[in-house]
Amino acid sequence: METEILDRPWEQLHDLLAAQRIDEIDLMIAEARPGELVRGFLNLSADERAELIALLSPETAARIIEELPPEPAVGLVEGLKATAAAAIVSELSSDQQADVLKELSGEKAEAVLAEMAPRDAKDARELATYPADTAGGLMMTEVFKFESSASVRDILVQITSNDSDYDHFRNHHPYVVDGTGALVGVISLRKLLLSRKATPLPEIMSSATAVNAGTPLDMLEDYFEANAFLSAPVVDDNNHLLGIVLRDTVLNAMRDRADADSRKRQGVIEDELRSMPIFLRAKRRLSWLSINIVLNIVAASVIALNQDTLSAVIALAVFLPIVSDMSGCSGNQAVAVSMRELSLGVVKPIDLFSVLWKEAAVGVLNGLALGMLIALVAWGWKGNPFLGLVVGAALALNTVIAVSIGGSVPLILKHYGVDPAVASGPILTTVTDMVGFFLVLTFAAIAMPVLI
Repeated sequence: METEILDRPWEQLHDLLAAQRIDEIDLMIAEARPGELVRGFLNLSADERAELIALLSPETAARIIEELPPEPAVGLVEGLKATAAAAIVSELSSDQQADVLKELSGEKAEAVLAEMAPRDAKDARELATYPADTAGGLMMTEVFKFESSASVRDILVQITSNDSDYDHFRNHHPYVVDGTGALVGVISLRKLLLSRKATPLPEIMSSATAVNAGTPLDMLEDYFEANAFLSAPVVDDNNHLLGIVLRDTVLNAMRDRADADSRKRQGVIEDELRSMPIFLRAKRRLSWLSINIVLNIVAASVIALNQDTLSAVIALAVFLPIVSDMSGCSGNQAVAVSMRELSLGVVKPIDLFSVLWKEAAVGVLNGLALGMLIALVAWGWKGNPFLGLVVGAALALNTVIAVSIGGSVPLILKHYGVDPAVASGPILTTVTDMVGFFLVLTFAAIAMPVLI
């Protein structure tokens, strides 16, 4: 039975829900690993998911919400009455509260905030103003902090007398602030345990390395690579302590961004799960595929215009996809490098000509190597050195063009506010196919007397 639960956890959830055995559902959710919980929940029908969330306690429902991907999590909250939604959102950590509220419709978000405790609502509103990929957007406002007038005893009392609150501060160091809330230091847990209870905090604190609320995600990654900290204090422009950002949160955000960029390059523009309605998924994919079919027709038209040449030298048909595909691979390598350098802030759109020059140099070297290789293959296959010259020269030149486009297009798109992860791929594919076909067929038409 245990194996069946692990393999198909939604079946047990379905049966327990049908029998209204809420206590057993609570126990199952409490004991389930995050992956099992998400898999079991998302394989329920939409009506079952809504019914289950409405029946669970706010604490248990919040555990499900925090493990789910963003879109289904927000959809569940959106479908609840404001009072029930506020009870669940209030159980989330402050950073997760802001994430959910930012994705809700404006009217629903305001209704939920109106039902939350004033302090929680205020924090959530403030967090929601920060861009998602900055320290402010990733931080949580639950901070283990004390004023500089406090002593070691005050920290120990806080730890021992507020167990439920202290859960928020696991693996956090105590921070020291002055009377205005400005960050002045951090307390080492080792020093805390070795010091006398009456010791004033300024005597054992160290200077704290903080990040500004506007620090972008890439700089946060650099910060944690350079420092073996589990968290970093987040301050405003006046050094007031706003919250902390966790190392794990930054790593997860980097992973999510990389996953999103990868999906966009494959044509999955928005988050998609197979538990979503079929027509919604089909519509989202079709919007991308419709664009691509138009672009492919444009590329194929080059062949149609040169069909006489292709008919005369049928061997060219074998090399057309090789030239376009190999050039496309080279161009995609250049796209990947530009995307990474853009995300790291190494290059900006203003560096276009520098990037273009450097990529063209690489394209010349790789183009010559690939061109000579394919030329030898064509010559050896048909025994005609001119066929080798045609396809080799086409591949070499198309490779230079592909890497130049692949390196520069992301910068151009970024300059005009277009997401490079979405548009770079189709542009590169269309151009390399069209130019590759054109080069092969044009060179073949010029060399036709020696090819036949």
